[in-house]
Amino acid sequence: MAEKQPPSGPDFRAEGITAADLGEGAMVAGKVGDDAVVMVRTGGEVFAVGGRCTHYGGPLGKGLFDGSLVRCPWHHAGFDVRSGRAVRAPALNPVPRYEVVERDGKLFAGDKLDASWERAPIADPPDSVVVVGAGAAAAAAVEELRSEGYEGPITMIGGEPTVPVDRPNLSKDYLAGDAPEEWIPLRSESKYEEWGIEVRLGAEVAEIDPRERVVRLADGSELSYGALLLAPGAEPVRLDLPGSTLGHVHYLRTLADSRAIIEAAEGTGHAVVIGASFIGLEVAASLRNRELEVHVVDPVEVPMAPVLGPDVGRFVQALHESHGVTFHLGRTAAAIRPGEVELDDGATLAADLVVVGVGVRPRTGLADQAGLDVDDGIVVDEFLGTSDPAIWAAGDAAAYPDPRLGKRIRVEHWVVAQRQGQVAAHNMLGRDVPFTGAPFFWSQHYDVPVNYVGHADDWDEATVAGSLD
Repeated sequence: MAEKQPPSGPDFRAEGITAADLGEGAMVAGKVGDDAVVMVRTGGEVFAVGGRCTHYGGPLGKGLFDGSLVRCPWHHAGFDVRSGRAVRAPALNPVPRYEVVERDGKLFAGDKLDASWERAPIADPPDSVVVVGAGAAAAAAVEELRSEGYEGPITMIGGEPTVPVDRPNLSKDYLAGDAPEEWIPLRSESKYEEWGIEVRLGAEVAEIDPRERVVRLADGSELSYGALLLAPGAEPVRLDLPGSTLGHVHYLRTLADSRAIIEAAEGTGHAVVIGASFIGLEVAASLRNRELEVHVVDPVEVPMAPVLGPDVGRFVQALHESHGVTFHLGRTAAAIRPGEVELDDGATLAADLVVVGVGVRPRTGLADQAGLDVDDGIVVDEFLGTSDPAIWAAGDAAAYPDPRLGKRIRVEHWVVAQRQGQVAAHNMLGRDVPFTGAPFFWSQHYDVPVNYVGHADDWDEATVAGSLD
């Protein structure tokens, strides 16, 4: 994650800015003492809010103002300038507000105010809410329910033994050794307790009974629900080749997976990453940061060319090569043995550690068992409702109608999952809010971020503005 720079620009409290310099729809970045602040004008009113994104601390003053939201340039979180509320994930915490005072033709920031907003009434709240999953969509949903004033029982069921974590970090800074573990949980267990959210960790759901509106767990306990959110996520595709179950072969999905790779990397000299996907290459960069020799194997001719085109793919490949990564493209792994990986052409690569990143599959077993519509994901409508009126789905496992493409898609992106969780929460409260967000994700390769907006199964033309070199 990028280094935070000290705030710059005018001090809105000490010197202010000339009112005439802040036109309608404009935004000026400045500070109040040591705190970054942005000041905007919209609808003839002037607002001042904190200038640091509450996700990773991005400089909001370098983002954009759309007349309602200040949007972060790093990961596209959005904050309402009237309330300070974070209304677009990945940020979930609000930014502070400041009083704005006009004197002698200048605008000044006054006292800091807490974020504050009015909640829409809940006409017919569900008796209880159960959320299956403890990833991005689930965590965002339970927070949004409480933020919107829902006071009924909420239970979040997670198969992993930890509270929801910052999953993108598991292949990036945390795996690279640049982020401490205390950064990884999205919230502490005590915070969920404070919100009155029951979190069942390491729990397995055995069955969903839509007729009785009951979730049955593997330990024999049952939970009744008025509204149910399925956010089971996805699971890694596993290799089926000789040696693929050996102890030094790892997949990366959970905090436990990332910890295991870190432990395996200690004192290890040689790593092979199978798959030149975004996750695979982020793992490669992280392992190079730990000074391992890294080889990447993939059947494609150019990494990520099917997604980004050959020009960007070759640029990313050259970037990794400049950091010491060796590529074996147009090749597949034929067998894994202790200390080595054999390729399909008979060549062998030294490998004390093997990490596999060849894609994921949506977890749809529970939805299928419950009789819900399933088609490469849990089929939902524009409100993220399933074929059962009391069940919604969000995140990696949800197949939803995209309003831009005019067809159903399924997207495996962290930010999409969070935003779907937020929308599902509103709709469990009876608000009929359609999900219309444009998919977005980011990937980090050493000091180069790659941001992707939108969704395409394939591309027609790649246009490069400027020079990649």
